[in-house]
Amino acid sequence: MTLYLVAFLGGLLTILSPCILPVLPFVFARNDRPFAQGSLPLLAGMAVAFAAVASLGAVAGAWAAQLNQFGRWAALASLALFASSLLLPRLAAWWTRPLVSAGERLARTETGTPWLTSALLGVATGLVWSPCAGPILGVILSTAALAGPSARTSLLLLSFGAGAGVSLWAALRLGARLKRQFAPGRSARGLAGVAMLAGVVAVATGLDGALLARFSSPDGVGLEAGLLQRAMPAANAAEPRPSVLPIESTRVSLEGGSNWLNAGPQSIASLRGKVVLVNFWTYSCINCLRTLPYVKAWSEKYRDRGLVVVGVHAPEFAFEREAGNVQEALRDLGISYPVVQDNQFRIWRAFGDQYWPALYVLDAQGRVRHHQFGEGGYAASERVIEDLLREAGAPAGAATAVQADTRGVGLAADAATLRSGETYLGYEKAAGPRVAVSAVPDQPVNYRPDPLLLNTWSLAGNWTLRPEWVEANEPGGALSVRFQARDANLVLGPAAGQPVRFRVLLDGQPPGPDHGADVDAQGNGVADASRLYQLVRQGGAVKPRTVEIRFLDAGARGYAFTFG
Repeated sequence: MTLYLVAFLGGLLTILSPCILPVLPFVFARNDRPFAQGSLPLLAGMAVAFAAVASLGAVAGAWAAQLNQFGRWAALASLALFASSLLLPRLAAWWTRPLVSAGERLARTETGTPWLTSALLGVATGLVWSPCAGPILGVILSTAALAGPSARTSLLLLSFGAGAGVSLWAALRLGARLKRQFAPGRSARGLAGVAMLAGVVAVATGLDGALLARFSSPDGVGLEAGLLQRAMPAANAAEPRPSVLPIESTRVSLEGGSNWLNAGPQSIASLRGKVVLVNFWTYSCINCLRTLPYVKAWSEKYRDRGLVVVGVHAPEFAFEREAGNVQEALRDLGISYPVVQDNQFRIWRAFGDQYWPALYVLDAQGRVRHHQFGEGGYAASERVIEDLLREAGAPAGAATAVQADTRGVGLAADAATLRSGETYLGYEKAAGPRVAVSAVPDQPVNYRPDPLLLNTWSLAGNWTLRPEWVEANEPGGALSVRFQARDANLVLGPAAGQPVRFRVLLDGQPPGPDHGADVDAQGNGVADASRLYQLVRQGGAVKPRTVEIRFLDAGARGYAFTFG
């Protein structure tokens, strides 16, 4: 409803546009008749004809885009002709002769239905006016075209035409009163002609810009466009716009999770009417942690416009199945949107997912319209969110993209220098450590390290190799890796829940300014929970380095090295 009122207001403001002037002679032609027989049917016919013809603008996009410029120059030509006619009566008689002749023929056909003649004249006027309705028409047509040709589009333009009709009726009343009180003489006509020609020159050369700039929109379309655009944003935002995004799936589900955190259970049905961003992640995954700043920023920015973010926590390691660990991770990571633990991977399978992280964007009808596997694609994903919110009729928001806080582990990997990939330590996925004795699964063994090559790792001291992790059985055990990357991280935790102290050495020395977020410049750190620890962030040139983690207490469990 708001948009129709704005369209009506736009029609009212059309009286301020020079493009309305060419139709005034036609409108004034019936000003001597009673309102019900003259002005009313004429203006109604004009509004209907305008709506019918202008509706084509919703289909012919190029025509709509150029409409304002064509109308401007047509109006200027008409103004120049009118002004010249005031100065040269013979010119006026010459160019009005066809109109007078047509008017006389129309008058001779008028019998007992004078309103019909007025209506027909109004339709003809609307046909003349449609391609020359001033700058404001481009704004209204662009808004109408968002939904394509439809009954709503025609009603929107009819509202615009009705507003123009009301403003013209007011002008007619004022003109009739002035006509009774003042009849211009020959000299007055000449002065008016000179003034109009001066106005044409000013508009054509842009000298009017100084006056209009104060009120015009940023692209300088004129007074009425500037005033209208002050009222249009809220109306535009409330109008849905169909998205061209394909429908990727209609058979997804949020059922089957073991535990919901930060909110009660959610379902596709309960979220209908909302745009939903589903984020598959796990809290020790470095790729997931680098995506989280954007997911959190989108949740914050678009929550009030109808976006719901749902985190699906699909664990990679056994400790990530524990509700207490996940709850602590949500608190540490500042996640407030709903998160479901998908320990049995039921939701994962319902979406057909295979990746950490994975983003799926669902429209207001619960259909998947976009996906992003792995890191990146943030700008495209945000555009999809905006697009689907507009499709759902959400109010407009800030046009700028989110500025995600990517400090710490959230910073994207330095792809130009990254030469090391994720390295698992448990024997189910690992290639095994480089050690001087044979590695024995599930048995405590004293290991001595062999020299490391790039992207290999080793153990020193008494360790036990498990399917998912390696565990230091005594104080003094060491875990080393040779890598090339800006960042080096280790998924690490205490076996018995008691904090485990450790010290990091980079090429045998304290890391100094190259220390990570979870250690100090001397390399000291404490593993007090099972999670990802950032050990190294190099600030200078990146080259192959060896990082060694010496554990001062027994019970440390190492799961995987990751790099960035």
